[in-house]
Amino acid sequence: MKRALGLIELNSIARGIITTDEMVKAAQVELVRTSTVCPGKYIVIISGDVGEVKAAMAAGQRLGGEYVINTLLIPNIHEQLVPALMGTVGDIHPEAIGVLEFYSIASAITAADIAAKAARIELIEVRIGYAIGGKGFVTLTGDVGAVKAAVAAASRTDDLLVETSVIPRPVAPLVEALM
Repeated sequence: MKRALGLIELNSIARGIITTDEMVKAAQVELVRTSTVCPGKYIVIISGDVGEVKAAMAAGQRLGGEYVINTLLIPNIHEQLVPALMGTVGDIHPEAIGVLEFYSIASAITAADIAAKAARIELIEVRIGYAIGGKGFVTLTGDVGAVKAAVAAASRTDDLLVETSVIPRPVAPLVEALM
């Protein structure tokens, strides 16, 4: 089976917490993240086989009801996406760093998956929502050409893009700060 990722974003924290419980009970999925995000919203991110994620998402949308403000389902995700969302990426030795910034959490997650599929890069992190005003951003690394290609591919995906950058030969203190 192909691995999928699902996200539900709600504008109620209380409803988000109970929705998380319902989604995990409804299907055999892994809870990647459940938390508050700025400004006062709540997200639930799950992964697993496509059918299981679809079943959990349907249960979450039913219970979330009018509090659901955004959803995302990506079938066949790149293997780097979940570790980047969880902040479990290991040491990196970048030739270049790419950054993609979005107004939307779902847009950042989608862009990270596209970037990882577009070129031979390594996702550093997909940071979402908390302490960044509900935005999302992706950091990635690789050789300069691959980083440029990945950033270009992911930039074409969404009109909620704020800004991108590619940094060749980043200084060591910056690399350490991003880890």
